[in-house]
Amino acid sequence: MTEIALHETSESSKVESWRLHVLIEAGYPLSLAERLAASDADLHLAVALVRSRGCAHETAAEILL
Repeated sequence: MTEIALHETSESSKVESWRLHVLIEAGYPLSLAERLAASDADLHLAVALVRSRGCAHETAAEILL
């Protein structure tokens, strides 16, 4: 049981870390990127809002959170 819990935590940490990396690459400030990475926000939409739609990072975060 403990192994499964550790594996799930490890996997979710990896996913959150990857999401954080993608958001920072998209230009999100660290504090917003951390909040978005830890949330259930749609990562692809977070990137598209700033890259394709010209949305400010703060506004995009408000929409997604």
